Amino acid sequence: MTDSTAHNVNSIAPAIRVLAAKDSVCPLVRFSEQVDSDAPKITLSDEAAAEQVINTLNEAAPFESKLAVEGVGTFEMIWDENLAGRVAGKVIIVTGAAQGFGLEIAQNLAAQGAYVVLADINADEAQKQADLLRNQYGSDRAMAIAMNVTDLASIEAAISEVITFYGGFDAFISNAGVLKAESVKTQPEKDFEFSTAVNYKGYFLCTQVASKILALQHQANPAYRSDIIQINSKSGLVGSNRNAAYAGSKFGGIGLTQSFALELIEDGIKVNSICPGNFFDGPLWSNPDNGLFVQYLRTGKVPGAKTIEDVKRFYEAKVPMRRGCTTPDVMAAVYYLIEQQYETGQAVPVTGGQVMLH
Repeated sequence: MTDSTAHNVNSIAPAIRVLAAKDSVCPLVRFSEQVDSDAPKITLSDEAAAEQVINTLNEAAPFESKLAVEGVGTFEMIWDENLAGRVAGKVIIVTGAAQGFGLEIAQNLAAQGAYVVLADINADEAQKQADLLRNQYGSDRAMAIAMNVTDLASIEAAISEVITFYGGFDAFISNAGVLKAESVKTQPEKDFEFSTAVNYKGYFLCTQVASKILALQHQANPAYRSDIIQINSKSGLVGSNRNAAYAGSKFGGIGLTQSFALELIEDGIKVNSICPGNFFDGPLWSNPDNGLFVQYLRTGKVPGAKTIEDVKRFYEAKVPMRRGCTTPDVMAAVYYLIEQQYETGQAVPVTGGQVMLH
């Protein structure tokens, strides 16, 4: 696909899907470079501006099942009226979705009727997990894309893949994150920079790219609303001893969320963060080689701890509900933020009472 074709697809497909929406549910819009001679046809100038694209499409509406664009290709609209669930028919991108918490978010979204995009730097594992979801729910219900959230070109290429396959998307969940726990007195600069690049810069870059497509969809259909949700942390609400690089990046992420929310609401985009408590059962904490329990034991973050179990009990005791956060706990907040049309710029704690707003 040429750069010119890619530009046109990225402008045309998202506009088609929201203009063809029925009862606020958009069809999939699948692109092919072949111009279907039997489909209704429109003509656009090369790399047409968004306003021209939208005006021309409005003139062509209402749409049938296909629309051909001279010199570009054919856009096929696909409906699945059998989907059910809290996000039925929505296309949702999840970063860091090849494993752990991100994968469980994607799995839960698929179970609730969404088309899910598993974005991860580990493309092979993301593809494996997407294939499992496709086998379970149907061939259109999941796709995998390679994405390095610290690389603008990688994000742009990944988003273009999503648009070619689905036509656009309705929510972007910025979940990819890393943690390097160590004292500020000894932490290598490269570890600090790594945490900042993924957790802070990565959220900025993903929002920069994703918001352009979401804004275009709102421009085409002003009634259309969308969501960007950052999976933050309780460490974005309170400091974290011997974990400054992570906490600093997460505090910064909430600053980004509040700033994005103020700017992007004019584009119909709600931007919020979710701040989960400690996800003890996931690989971030429980990986036997480099999980947080191991890291905290090694760095002496828990005074007197001799074993991993000592570290785990120490952290469980900090939670009024005496357990770690789970995926269902966080998904309740995800669905709340998507469904609630009068909320933006928030950092929603899901901590079992360990961190309370004030």
